[in-house]
Amino acid sequence: MTLSRIILGFLVVQPMTGYDLMRAFATSAAYFWRADKAQIYRTLAKLVDEHLARIEVVPGTNAPDRVVHHVTDRGREALHAWLVARPESQAPRDSFVARMFFAGELGDDEISALIEARATDATTARDALAAVRAETPHPDPRSDRAGWLRSMTLDQGIREHDEHLEWLDALRTGLGAEEGS
Repeated sequence: MTLSRIILGFLVVQPMTGYDLMRAFATSAAYFWRADKAQIYRTLAKLVDEHLARIEVVPGTNAPDRVVHHVTDRGREALHAWLVARPESQAPRDSFVARMFFAGELGDDEISALIEARATDATTARDALAAVRAETPHPDPRSDRAGWLRSMTLDQGIREHDEHLEWLDALRTGLGAEEGS
């Protein structure tokens, strides 16, 4: 259900095609939710079937027609109900952290390789969010609360990546300290 409500949220921000949603999940939403093409299109079809979204076919000029999705009044109501409901508790799932938990079975070089790969991925993800953030206005919450909340969410994503990178540095330091003992 969370994916469908996130998609409704994006459709409230602006009508979107499936491709637009894929880009949104790959950029601004990437740090808090993942969805692949099949999940997005399957969820869009379900939202339309449930009358939570409607489609508009925009004829293409020298290109295929665009299928633009709009949120309906029922969709806004469903989004509102989800937004005000108590958030579901979801245990974090991160295979890298699980690997570090059990990585005592590995040699230092193997652990270091995992850390370096993760650091590269985390830096790339943080930099991608920072690029989106750089293009996102910093609105006053009194005049554009929705835009301000979206910009604050991007800031949180950047902070979380920075904190994760600090933790990776602590892992590196710890491994280096073990080498000297």
